[in-house]
Amino acid sequence: MPPKKNVKEEKALLGRPSNNLKIGVVGLPNVGKSTFFNALTNASAAAENYPFCTIDPEESRVAVPDPRFDWLVKHYKPAKNIPAFLTVIDIAGLVKGAASGAGLGNAFLSHIRAVDAIFHVVRAFDEADVIHVEGELDPIRDMGIIREELRLKDEEFLSKQVAELGAAVKRVGHGGNAADKARKEEFAVLEKVYEHVKAGKDVRHGTWNNKEVEVINGLHLITAKPVIYLANVSERDFLRKKNKWLPKIKAWIDENSSGDLMIPYSGAFESRISQLEPAEKEEALKEANAVSVLPKIIVAGYAALQLIYYFTGGPDEVRAWTIRKQTKAPQAAGVIHTDFERGFIMAEVMKFDDLKELGTDAAVKANGKYNQKGKEYVVEDGDIIYFKFNVTAPAKKK
Repeated sequence: MPPKKNVKEEKALLGRPSNNLKIGVVGLPNVGKSTFFNALTNASAAAENYPFCTIDPEESRVAVPDPRFDWLVKHYKPAKNIPAFLTVIDIAGLVKGAASGAGLGNAFLSHIRAVDAIFHVVRAFDEADVIHVEGELDPIRDMGIIREELRLKDEEFLSKQVAELGAAVKRVGHGGNAADKARKEEFAVLEKVYEHVKAGKDVRHGTWNNKEVEVINGLHLITAKPVIYLANVSERDFLRKKNKWLPKIKAWIDENSSGDLMIPYSGAFESRISQLEPAEKEEALKEANAVSVLPKIIVAGYAALQLIYYFTGGPDEVRAWTIRKQTKAPQAAGVIHTDFERGFIMAEVMKFDDLKELGTDAAVKANGKYNQKGKEYVVEDGDIIYFKFNVTAPAKKK
């Protein structure tokens, strides 16, 4: 009998196993969150200079820019085209003491729990007309406040979970059935995570095995969510590419949140150019010798959610289908329709670069670059796929 193949276990991802994920815009009041959100979506959340002007989170879907998608649209000239989208939510400003209910703390923190990643907007511009909730400008202090409020909320939540599950485990004692054993294992993970958070650390920066990740994902902890720091500088600083706070912000991230991305941008600049007509916008960017950072921010947000997409293309439609990293072909097919997953036969896959280089689907096939993949194939970002499926039996009732 041949030896068993040593199959390497995929590292489990933190976060909800879904392709319908959301990113929330978080920060102190008056740091430029709604201005950023409005520029990003051309929506009209109230951007008044008032600490709690955004109470119900505003939600918007923004298209993810991708030159590959644009090329496919030009190539196939389809009747319609649908890009990938990032769902962005504008969450009201958090204040010091929010974890214990200050400001509109508890409502805001529940909104943050409901998103899957965070754009943390940090104010690095000084403007007398825009009041700062903490008095003078200090981005380092501001980042510390937000991080601590989010961590405290997790600590409070975990404390309750540990107490409740701990009591249940105590009642079981040393015996118990399989379900009791599973509960004990879950409790051990809970305690470990609780100690990690109590020590002042974020969950996303911990080292967890797959079993632990499974438990953590069921808790929807705020500090387990990926964070992208958006440093909001003045238009003048953005255009001259200089701001005294940026090195300090980067140093704080490296020390306290190593691995998290920082993107400098100017809310004032982005807001101004987002209101222009395309031709005027192009002219204004040329004149300023600058580019909008919003496309970079959208792509970074999408990547932070561990999302990728594959393409389907033809004369009827070119479309980007959002899936999570590590998704296998049948589940990727199921995003189009559940029948595609249920009756999955194979995925016919070509790589975007091969199509672009060779020019036509037929040329890709002729060059042996058109591959047939089975149900174990893990779909890669930018794959162009045609699924074959056959459904004869009715769907099983759940």
